[in-house]
Amino acid sequence: MGQTADVSAVVWSAAVSLAAWLWLLLFQGWFWRTDVRLPAARDPEAWPDVCVVVPARDEAAVLPASLPSLLAQDYPGRAEVVLVDDGSTDGTGDLARELARRQGGLPLSVVSPGEPPAGWTGKLWAVRHGMELARARDPEYLLLTDADIAHAPDSLRRLVAAARTGGFDLVSQMARLRVESLWERLVVPAFVYFFAQLYPFRRISWPGSRTAAAAGGCVLLRADAAARARIPDAVRQAVIDDVAVARAVGRSGGRIWLGLADGVDSVRPYPRLRDLWRMVSRSAYAQLRHSPLLLAGTVAGLTLVYLVPPAAVAVGVAAGSVPCALLGGAAWLVMAGTYVPMLRYYRQPLWLAPLLPVIAFLYLLMTVDSAVQHRRGRGAAWKGRTYTRPETAAEEG
Repeated sequence: MGQTADVSAVVWSAAVSLAAWLWLLLFQGWFWRTDVRLPAARDPEAWPDVCVVVPARDEAAVLPASLPSLLAQDYPGRAEVVLVDDGSTDGTGDLARELARRQGGLPLSVVSPGEPPAGWTGKLWAVRHGMELARARDPEYLLLTDADIAHAPDSLRRLVAAARTGGFDLVSQMARLRVESLWERLVVPAFVYFFAQLYPFRRISWPGSRTAAAAGGCVLLRADAAARARIPDAVRQAVIDDVAVARAVGRSGGRIWLGLADGVDSVRPYPRLRDLWRMVSRSAYAQLRHSPLLLAGTVAGLTLVYLVPPAAVAVGVAAGSVPCALLGGAAWLVMAGTYVPMLRYYRQPLWLAPLLPVIAFLYLLMTVDSAVQHRRGRGAAWKGRTYTRPETAAEEG
């Protein structure tokens, strides 16, 4: 009797999991589709001025693969690059100047903001310094891009044309992350998949949508929209700064677009699991607003949605319960099917799709570890800086 009751509980859990996956498939903004790319655009009659702001802290290893692509932008209007050397100890600023001297192209300024005052997290102090310098040039647009992002020659042109044509105040592209090592192949596509599940790209651009997000590696922002939203001062304590910036723009009445990138690539390597673990755990608990209740709900949700289906198949086969195996298998099949487009986008083998529960379990552990690190007082870390103050609802949106 006890074994029958246990199998029955698994059957019901598998049924709920399947229902959750059908809802996600049909009603979560088609998050699993990867065809949200820069919208069709026409060239403006006059190309607006643009200032590119690049916060950089100890980025000498990646600058040779990224900065020349910015300097080589084929942009018809006036554009310049401001690299903010945020207290680097590896010669980042000098290397940037040398690359600009050899490369030519767009003019480059290298500046340093000094140490951030209390209350500023991550790279936002460097962004603020760069934006202040840029505003002295009075550009219409600011391109905020990370030091590890390489851009195709027409990247800036396409971003500006899309923003102008669509009337967007913020246009952001999720850079294609590197997938060369074994762990990158396993973890990176899922990282983007989970992000899209939380923030469905299609929903972000809907008029009046309450969903707002951006990808910090590539954000084109109207200068007047930034001023209206008080960016970056309004989000200075945000660990997840890209999402916070998008929410601030949305709250101030701005229109936002976010999609996957073609021709915007991250060159930063994550060769080991611990490198990826650090990337995810740095901000995972901040995403949950440092709430133990939200953490418990997230663990329960990940378990029900991602771990129950394969467990139900195993229990159904072992106990000879056809309903248990069928319900678990159906949920697992829908789950794997929604992952296939992302694997294709990253040009990865489709046999990785059934492994999504294993990858989800890794992300569950990373999230729990993020909370443990916060409780130990270590907080969120960025480039050697650690921040322990939780973001409030107002700060995160």
